Amino acid sequence: MALLESMGLEAAPLAKRLVGARVLVVGDVMLDRYWFGDATRISPEAPVPVARIERMEERAGGAANVARNIASLGGKATLLSVVGDDEAAGALERLMAEAGVATSLKRDASIATTIKLRVVARQQQLIRLDFEDTPSREILADKLDDYAALLGGHDAVILSDYGKGGLAHVAAMVTLARAAGKPVLVDPKGDDYAKYAGATLLTPNRSEFRQVAGRWADEAELTAKAEALRGQLALDALLVTRSEEGMTLFTDAGALNQATLAREVYDVSGAGDTVIATLGLSLAASLPLAQAMTLANAAAGIVVAKLGTAVCRQDELFAL
Repeated sequence: MALLESMGLEAAPLAKRLVGARVLVVGDVMLDRYWFGDATRISPEAPVPVARIERMEERAGGAANVARNIASLGGKATLLSVVGDDEAAGALERLMAEAGVATSLKRDASIATTIKLRVVARQQQLIRLDFEDTPSREILADKLDDYAALLGGHDAVILSDYGKGGLAHVAAMVTLARAAGKPVLVDPKGDDYAKYAGATLLTPNRSEFRQVAGRWADEAELTAKAEALRGQLALDALLVTRSEEGMTLFTDAGALNQATLAREVYDVSGAGDTVIATLGLSLAASLPLAQAMTLANAAAGIVVAKLGTAVCRQDELFAL
């Protein structure tokens, strides 16, 4: 409650605003599978540990994790993506239904649904195995038509790019969203940000921003590089998440920095999903961007203390 009070917000009115907010999430989805066990010996076949698997878990990852974070925070999320016509796609649909997320998953029989399989022993990840394909152009064109039809029923759009090929039409999606008067937030990937031009907000992490803008020696140089990119891409705002250094928001009003609120960092995987989910839901609920950033920073501090692709619940956030 101290967090909300410091922002001049009350829990009940904020919860009411969030439950009425509708966010359309588009991007690359994946099924995160975890095999948990113990590793007490080395294989006689090769110098690697032998993991004896004791239990397995499945979680929705990528854009699907963004959507379930929105639902966990009390908002309404619709997920639009491309999956294979396989068992993993069915598992994702089931997980989304359990999370209260509406889905429009386009089935592409020519590909396999992206799976990330992690083997974890003694709370340490031993190995990750990835299975992925690129969706067909025909399926992606169909998805763009669905996107245009869904826009009107939502208050904000999140485009979650994991570089798996599901956002081949991202430039058109940004243009359509802005033309419809919807804020559009992008979690970018790669070194070509031109395709995100015109977005409301980009949320690169520190290493992603460095890949695009180059290194900086101090805060002044970081600000100069951020403002240059913001001007080049005609962005309303740019949020750089900086791990232990917190996060910095760049807007016309200047640079706003917030220190990390994480008390314990256990696993940073999926933290970016939580950040953009909280930002998107907050903007959909018509909160100012500075307040949205504060909530996103707090939510990220909660999820990094959890293992794997996790979500921040509304009660956890409001209890801070």
